[in-house]
Amino acid sequence: MSGAEAKAGAAWPGKMARRRSGALGDRIFRALVALAAGLVLLALGGAAAAILWGGLPAFLHFGLYFLISTAWDPVRRDFGAMVPIYGTLVTSLIAMLSAVPISFGIAVFLTEVAPGWLRGPVGAAIELLAGIPSIIYGMWGLFVFAPFMADHVEPWLTTLLGPLPLLGALFDGPPLGIGMLTGGLILGIMVVPFISSVMRDVFLLVPLPLREAAFGLGATRWELVWRVMVPYARTALMGGVFLGLGRALGETMAVTFVLGNAHDFNLSLLLPSTSIAAAIANEFTEADSEIYRSSLIALGFLLFLITFVVLAVAKLLMARLARAEGRV
Repeated sequence: MSGAEAKAGAAWPGKMARRRSGALGDRIFRALVALAAGLVLLALGGAAAAILWGGLPAFLHFGLYFLISTAWDPVRRDFGAMVPIYGTLVTSLIAMLSAVPISFGIAVFLTEVAPGWLRGPVGAAIELLAGIPSIIYGMWGLFVFAPFMADHVEPWLTTLLGPLPLLGALFDGPPLGIGMLTGGLILGIMVVPFISSVMRDVFLLVPLPLREAAFGLGATRWELVWRVMVPYARTALMGGVFLGLGRALGETMAVTFVLGNAHDFNLSLLLPSTSIAAAIANEFTEADSEIYRSSLIALGFLLFLITFVVLAVAKLLMARLARAEGRV
């Protein structure tokens, strides 16, 4: 046996030991990350089960009536979830209708239009807005934005759109300044930093050769954005939108200040209403009976279900878009 063969034979057990050690390390790492994922699912399931257990007396007492009733009478112990559910969905829809176009414009400006010296400060300012506490948005909305809406925006909307046959029902009412329209716009302002930050980061990931090829074919800047960047990043853009929607659905303090906190079912966006989160925050400490507390906890479980369903639908939609684009 030559010297080289002897050295190789002596090194073989060491290599096998290192491989076994590496395989053991991989198994330990896999077990640890699986445990971390399992803890997340366990915490989610535990929270849902605890809320369901607390709201079970209300579900058993009222049944399906709890979901379709507009009543909310603590004296008679008669409660329904229709008004809070309606207020939550309407304010979140208004928030998305106002926030998504603004966020898209901000992202396009920061990635394609703004000069280099301006992109950093504006981008940092947008991200800083996400760190402002929601109660600050609520106080600003109550003392500044609501009077502005009552004096300048809502009278104009009532005069212009109120007489219309179908659309007028949404803008019929006194210009109070507080209501679902104001609450939805405040929510839209709050979620703009989240959506615009995601959109900006996604646009920055579009490969440079795609941009250069579009300009080489004679595309304008708008055609580059709409026909190249948006299709390329469509799935991630939808993820950013639904991230903002999840933030809007569960917001509490901001809408509590400007929504009006009235358990009245009204089609008009100018009249006060309430949301699930606002109703729980306002009334939980005043619940003086078991069925009252259980009804509020049941509202929390319904909010959990609404958020879960919305995010699940968003995930399925993004997966379908990814398959359609050939990226499973």
